[in-house]
Amino acid sequence: MAASERLAKVPVHIITGFLGSGKTTLIHSLIEQKPVDETWAILVNEFGQIGIDQAMFDARDDVVVKGLPGGCLCCQLAFVLQAALVNLLARSKPDRVIIEPSGLGHPAGLLDLLRGEAFLEVVEVRDIIATLDPRRLDDPRARQHDTFRDQLDMADAVALTMLDQSTPEQLSAAHTFVAQRWPPRKWVQEAPQGELPIALLTQSGSAEASDISVPTSHQQLAAAPSIAGSFFDFPPPPGQPQRETGTSLGYTSTGLRWHPSERFDLDNLAACLGELPSEACIKGVFHTNSGWKRLNRAGGTLSVESSAWRQDSRLEVILPDTTPAPDINIEGRLRLLTLD
Repeated sequence: MAASERLAKVPVHIITGFLGSGKTTLIHSLIEQKPVDETWAILVNEFGQIGIDQAMFDARDDVVVKGLPGGCLCCQLAFVLQAALVNLLARSKPDRVIIEPSGLGHPAGLLDLLRGEAFLEVVEVRDIIATLDPRRLDDPRARQHDTFRDQLDMADAVALTMLDQSTPEQLSAAHTFVAQRWPPRKWVQEAPQGELPIALLTQSGSAEASDISVPTSHQQLAAAPSIAGSFFDFPPPPGQPQRETGTSLGYTSTGLRWHPSERFDLDNLAACLGELPSEACIKGVFHTNSGWKRLNRAGGTLSVESSAWRQDSRLEVILPDTTPAPDINIEGRLRLLTLD
């Protein structure tokens, strides 16, 4: 390899956005448009403890996906991110890196890390993209949330998502809301079905400097970094689902895992998830009587897609602490179908 190639900085793209705003779907769209001669690395951070988003990506040779569940990249998992990124750059030698912070993650600490001494001569942070679900603007709790506002204020560009579930009035209000941010965004793009033209990624410029600081809520968490929440090597035994919970930043996550031999009735599963509060952000990968399925619910609407085989079935439910926590006894309420 020539010296000039060794010194070339790897472009890093941060795709941020609040809970349930369609970040993972957007990244899927970009992967499907990926140049055939490029290898990508995807770092996915999740607020929940068990790691759903990594399971949302199908395995392929030209895309390496690494999940970092159980905390926030900007504070609790900052040093874990540094180690993971160093490892990915050394082992996979990707042409491009996409980082998806948790929906509750604040991008300021992440940006400081990527621009720090460890990566200064190694990576170049490109335009920060924020996803915005127009329906979120109807919720005063979201509009007043420091992280929600800062994610948009730090973004160089905004992708408007969930268009099929938003009214024309909500979409118009979202355009107005973004237009009122200062300085103006480089672009605002409607992303129907989460689809974003890849040129907006590959032809992006360097991320603008930002003087937004990490809010107090995240600084308090940064005092006690943790590597807890890493992926488990083995699924739980059949008939003994595993539960993990975590609370931080005004939200509580409940995660469940089942042995892959256990099959769920898809209709019963969808009905059970539909009974959870509308405020719940739900993601799951399940072995069902209709094959492996990925389930995603944001804003009360459940979507179901086919998935490749997974090492276990898993579910993550995230609720604001202002919503009474339901009894998520899904293992007891659903009828499991035993494989022959």
